[in-house]
Amino acid sequence: MNRRAFSRAAALAAASLLGGLVALGGVAITGDLGGGTTTVVRTSPVPASAAPVAAGAPLTVGEIYARAAPAVVQITSTATLNDDNPTLFPFDQPAAPQQALGSGFVIDKTGHIVTNYHVIEGADQIEVSFSNRDTLRATLVGSDPSTDIAVLRVQASSRSLTPLVFGDSGDVRVGDPVVAIGNPFGLARTTTAGIVSAVQERTITAPNGYPIDHVIQTDAQINSGNSGGPLLNSSAEVIGVNSQIAPAVGSTGNVGIGFAVPSNTVKEVVAQLIATGKVDRAYLGIAGATVTEELARTFRLPVDAGVLVQSVGEGTAAERAGLRGGTSDAVVAGESYSLGGDLIVAVAGRKVDSLEELRDELGEHKPGDKVRMQIYRGTNSRTVTVTLGRQPSSPGG
Repeated sequence: MNRRAFSRAAALAAASLLGGLVALGGVAITGDLGGGTTTVVRTSPVPASAAPVAAGAPLTVGEIYARAAPAVVQITSTATLNDDNPTLFPFDQPAAPQQALGSGFVIDKTGHIVTNYHVIEGADQIEVSFSNRDTLRATLVGSDPSTDIAVLRVQASSRSLTPLVFGDSGDVRVGDPVVAIGNPFGLARTTTAGIVSAVQERTITAPNGYPIDHVIQTDAQINSGNSGGPLLNSSAEVIGVNSQIAPAVGSTGNVGIGFAVPSNTVKEVVAQLIATGKVDRAYLGIAGATVTEELARTFRLPVDAGVLVQSVGEGTAAERAGLRGGTSDAVVAGESYSLGGDLIVAVAGRKVDSLEELRDELGEHKPGDKVRMQIYRGTNSRTVTVTLGRQPSSPGG
């Protein structure tokens, strides 16, 4: 997002749209909040620890809050807007800073903090406010637009930091109780509770246009300003990073459908960001579609599961390996497909039944890795070797 776009994110009701969903960062903290009045919120420090509970027993919402809230921070991102248009700045007037709020949480005693990429995107200055100490200036360790994750760092005494622990998002099940803590509309360290609404086949769009798979859907109330805050299980472990909501038509508010980037994804990304400041991903370079039973039956495909190669990007690993895209268009059950291309059914000896599984398998590899893919071309099975490329900054890059 450029600096002009960042200013739009500062409007209270104008969080950026990401693939039909609403990113939760960007609560305005300067200027008119749209209601004609100003609300001043004073908060007291949260308790540093929870009361003892039986080992292994689920925690109450209050106990989760007492344990986790000291680790949750409020993030203020400041961007200085410049415009080359002389009609807007005819006398070289100083650019006005724009500020936006989001959330984050401490993950270790060295001062690393996890938040969403879109919370700090385009920022010139980042400040972090704790419940038990003054606001601190933060530095950006690294960011990954493809998963909407960023890591910050503050210089603080280890004794003053209360890290949260990551849980295993692979263990999350529909109906599990969850708690979200963040700063909706700037209301510091607000907690809401709900359940996991869905975990299967939920994909959201990252700020740079790539899909984020396996996200956790929840009905815990999250709103603008919750971005980057933790979604916690009944053991006060982080199972996701709250990132987007699906609003009702004509609204940017929560209607009980929110999405969190799963902790297993976050852990991998954070480790790479702390180590190198960036995340390099392997890239195949196709547009694909999951083969459904109906599609396979209608067009008599040789298998009833896999990934149909719809198109192949120019200069990509897929093109260099000789993969072929579709040549004719068809509509099945309201979905458009390009037929006639290769059909990928396995990568590195592992069966892939869907586009999400293909992305998962590619995610196990690095740029430059050579992988063998089993494909069908027409009714003939064959194996091709692909030297994977490096994922560009955007799908069209």
